[in-house]
Amino acid sequence: MSATAGKLEQLPGLPCTEECLLRAGNTNCGGCGMSTGLTMLGRALRDAGETCTLVIPACCGIVTAGAFPTTSYGVPTVATTFASAPAVASGLASIRDLNGEPGQVICWAGDGGTYDIGLATLSAAAERNENIIYFCYDNEIYGNTGGQRSSSTPAAAHTTTTPWGKAEDKKDIVSIMAAHRIPYAATLSIAHPEDFADKIKQALSMTGMRFLLIHSPCPTGWKSEPADSVELVRIAVNSGLFPLYEVFHGLDYKINVEPDGTTDPADYFSRQKRFHPDEIDLEATRKRCENRFNQLRALARINLAPVS
Repeated sequence: MSATAGKLEQLPGLPCTEECLLRAGNTNCGGCGMSTGLTMLGRALRDAGETCTLVIPACCGIVTAGAFPTTSYGVPTVATTFASAPAVASGLASIRDLNGEPGQVICWAGDGGTYDIGLATLSAAAERNENIIYFCYDNEIYGNTGGQRSSSTPAAAHTTTTPWGKAEDKKDIVSIMAAHRIPYAATLSIAHPEDFADKIKQALSMTGMRFLLIHSPCPTGWKSEPADSVELVRIAVNSGLFPLYEVFHGLDYKINVEPDGTTDPADYFSRQKRFHPDEIDLEATRKRCENRFNQLRALARINLAPVS
């Protein structure tokens, strides 16, 4: 890995701005949250003067960009199996650190490769506090292989393997990662770009394992309109369905955006055909959101108390 290996740069014949982590020519769907997330990540890296190498397991993120030498990625990118991305990233980071080379090693993975198939190596990397940044763009399904349910899929969502709706609630992956006492874990939304940029800046300022979860709309899997993608995740944040918060060293909680008190989660469900309105218990959903935020507020207050 050379000193310029991860530089965001334009290749001959391909129009690209400085922040173009994902260049034109990819086959991502319209309204894809992953594409927006990559653009925002690229800008944050540019603003910080950072370089990077991407490690991407089997997912839309590695397939839609195409293969070398015509890949749409503007930085060196390693494709891995579903389960091995954190292990490969750990090796790359070790070589970088041993050689004193610049740049971040960034895993960019979907929920299938994070919540499910890749969880063992992700947990191992977190336990060792590997010096990598791990992003999960969470579209709540196995988007690249037909839209099957994952443990990130929310309850009541209809997928190709839960045609009558999923019975189980979504796994709380951030709490799992925070329990490893890693330096930093946070949730991000493409509908809140300032918060998104601040959290990447925070992650870039630290060393060790950093885990960031992006709520990533997928119009194909969510059966929603591409133009609604950003609004959908904004509703999720404002209604309390997807809290924006961060955890330092597994102990210090900070809530970044409080629900606005006026946004109803019913609007979120009604705009996605993967949900059937008559199957959603809205009162129970509102109560779960309230309880979750009360839990986060309690954790945040605990960490504001003086240590005797």
